[in-house]
Parts: sequence; structure tokens; C-alpha cells
Amino acid sequence: MNKWLVAITVMLPTLIEIIDTSVVNVSLDHIRGSLSAGIDEATWAITAYLVSNAIIIPITGWLSRLFGRKNYLLASIGMFTASSLLCGSAWSLRSLIIFRIIQGIGGGALQPLSQSILLEVFPPSQHGMAMALFGIGIMFGPIIGPLLGGWITDNWSWRWIFYINVPIGVVSILLTLLIIKDPPYMKRIKMKIDYWGLIFLSVGLGSLQFVLDKGERAGWFSSPVIVAFSIISAVGLILFIIQEAFSDHPIIHLNLFRDRTFTMGNILMFFAFFNLFGSIVLLPIYLQTLMGYTSFLAGLVLGPGGVATMIALPIAGRLVNRYNPKGILIVGIIISALSTYMMSLFNLQIDFWTTVWPRVVLGIGMGFLFIPLTTLTLSHIPKEKMTEATAMYNLLRNIGGSVGVAFVTTILARRAQFHQFRLVEHLTPLDIPYQIARGSASFITKFLGLDINPDALIYRELLRQANMLAFNDTFFLLCITMLLILPLVLLMKRTKVKETTVITH
Repeated sequence: MNKWLVAITVMLPTLIEIIDTSVVNVSLDHIRGSLSAGIDEATWAITAYLVSNAIIIPITGWLSRLFGRKNYLLASIGMFTASSLLCGSAWSLRSLIIFRIIQGIGGGALQPLSQSILLEVFPPSQHGMAMALFGIGIMFGPIIGPLLGGWITDNWSWRWIFYINVPIGVVSILLTLLIIKDPPYMKRIKMKIDYWGLIFLSVGLGSLQFVLDKGERAGWFSSPVIVAFSIISAVGLILFIIQEAFSDHPIIHLNLFRDRTFTMGNILMFFAFFNLFGSIVLLPIYLQTLMGYTSFLAGLVLGPGGVATMIALPIAGRLVNRYNPKGILIVGIIISALSTYMMSLFNLQIDFWTTVWPRVVLGIGMGFLFIPLTTLTLSHIPKEKMTEATAMYNLLRNIGGSVGVAFVTTILARRAQFHQFRLVEHLTPLDIPYQIARGSASFITKFLGLDINPDALIYRELLRQANMLAFNDTFFLLCITMLLILPLVLLMKRTKVKETTVITH
């Protein structure tokens, strides 16, 4: 079968699934108003999808063996497409949440399945290029999702962010039926179901995703609900590991992590997306809350970074086939760290392009990071276990992004409070800069005829300065986190000799 046709077939549904992960965020206000729900209630439309998605991803390999990979891929696309139609037709918030759970179940398998199929149909000498194709979808989706969702919602209706998936899903089903073939080792096989393992995994991962999604809003461990779900998550995952270690028919073969390169690669991917999603969340908030940017302008700042990634990915794919992937990976990590360091130098007088360039640098860094990291991580995994390996790899990537978002929002709030307390110490009548600022504020308000207390203007500016410093601290922490994972690259093995020698032809 033609490898390029296969690539188009598997990436088409994967791309719309990745877009759907973030597209609802910008439409929440419209959904809330249309379905007469509060903002906290409306966020369940996001949480429901993320929880069901997180549960399905790690068991994709097991479900592929149980039903046959092609059958499971068709079922996933069909479920995702049908649930998208139902989401668009939702008559209440409760119905939307139920349909989003089904959508997450259908969409969860698409990323690991498409990645494993690409690694299978492309020869080892072209795995870098195969992962470049996959990476374009992975990186492009979170950027285009909010922009596309905002445009569709403003010009049509929030329901169309779901309806638009239907024709694409139908085309994907037809292409899959015609083009995708199962190798002998991915045919359907009869096996016993490890029900306890399935229950422990679902409870553990579902609770973890709930904690990460709701923790900041609920006040983390000051909330009894978050504490309870954290304990449930920890107990569920520990029991799952014990169950899988002694099960004759495990859902996930944890012995994959005996491969040192695979283990190090998963840790590196966790922190790579920790950095990526953390910075992607912080940058628009910085621009909109402190710099006065509109949502559209903030989106324009993110856009060039996505273009840079799509340019860097194929270049990295070709370089991986010629040079040691570990060297390229180190360069990618350093460039990604440099980007967040550049963001940590932001101030309240920066212009548009000063905000764009660090995002472009991050796009280049992630392009040069994703390809060699994926190639190295999966290079020693047998083909018959590739779907399970890619499932775990995608799970760690998604959890890394969720933890990154939770981390930066928490650190940002705490550092803002810290800097506010420190700056307030200087707002005393004996402080000369304060006297000058108050005199200037008083003159301006009187000159313009404004009935505003000068101290209120000074306090508002203090809050802006405190938040700016908090953003700087958080970006700097992301930079340090990226640099700290550099030694893990040295623990990874190079790709197999037979995979690198073919490349010289």
C-alpha cells in the first residue's frame, strides 16, 4: 500500500481530534449562554472529554489486539464522528457532557494508532519523516484549534465546531476501509479480559485528569474534593501497577519500561509538553491581561510559532536520518529553553514583534526536539508492540501538557501574591518614588477632570507590575525545567545500526 495515502488517511481524523481537544475552550461562553449554565458547569464539557480521552489512550494497544487494529480504528473514527454530530445537537449541558465523554472515548485511540501505523508503513530509514508528518498534526492542532473555534463561533454558531467534524469523519471512514490493511500480528485475537486492571486504570487516570483540570480553580489541596480525588488516583494507579505485574493477560505490558531508552524518552516527552503547553497558556494571558491585546491579536502572536514548527519538523526529519539523533535532540531542548528564557525578560513596554520571536524560537525548538525524541524512544520497540508503546508515549505527552498547565497557573498566582506583598512595602509616604508617582497621578486626574483616587491608579499599576514579575518567574522556571532534563538524553541508546545504515543510500 502507498505510504503517503496511508499517512493522509490516518492523519486526517487525528488532526480533527487534536483540534477538538482545544477548540471548545474559546466557545465556552457561547455554550454557557446557549444552554443556560454557569461558567464552572460549562467547563465540564472540557473536563469530560479530557478524562475519557486519558482513560482510552493507554489501553489502545490492548483494544487493538482485542478487536483487530483496523476494526478498532474504524470504530473509533465512527464513534468520534457520530458523537460530534450529537454534541452539535445537544439540548442541555448534561447531554453535551455525555456526548463529549463518548467523543473522548472515540478520539483517544486516534493518536497512538496513527503513530504506530506510520512507523509501520514507513521504512526505518524514513521514520524521521514519518514522525515529521505526525508532529505537524500534534503541534498544529493546539494552535489552529482556538483560532478556528473562535472564528466559527463568532461567524456561525458554537454547534458548528462539532458539525464540521462530520463530513471529515465520513471521508476518513471511507479512506480507512479502502486503504488501511492489518498486518498478521495486528489481527483480532481471542483473549481474557483483565477487568480489575481496566477498573483500576480507569479510576486512577480519570481521577488524575480531574485533579489536574479542576485543581487550580478549587484551590488544590485546600479543597476536600481535590484531596479525595488525589487519593483515589494514587490508590487506583498503584493497584493497577500491582495487578498488571501479576496478571497473565495484562492490559498494558509494563515491561516496555524495562527498555531504558523508552523510559527516558517518555520522561523527556512529558517535560517537553510540560514546557510547550505551559508557555502556550501563559503567553496569551500575559498579552491580554497586561498588554491589552485582543484574543485575535494574541492568536496572531502564537501563529508564527506554529508555522516555524511546521518548517522545522521536515528539516529535523531529514537531519535525523543523517546524523546522531541525540545531538539534534540536545539542540532542540536548548532552543526550547532559550525561548522561555526570552519570555522571562518581557516587560510592559515590549512591542508586538518582541512577543512573536520567542514563540518562533519555541516552534523551532519543538520541531527539532519532537522528531529525534520520538525516533529514539521507539527505535528499539518491536513492531508487534508498537501500538502499546505509542499509546503510553501519547499518554505521557498529554499528561505532561496537563501538568504543565496546572503548574504554571498555580505558580503564577502564588508569585503574583509574593511580588505584590514585596512591592507594597515601598508604598509609604516616606518613599520618594511613591511621592513622585502619587503627585503625577494626582496632577493627571485633575488635569483630565477625572474623579479617580490617585492611590487607586498607583495600586492598579502595582498589580500590573506584580503580575509581570510573576510571569517572568514562571517563564524562567520553565526554562530551568527544560535544561534539567538534558542529562537524560545521555542515558538513551542510539537507533539500531541497521536502521541508520540504510539511510546513506
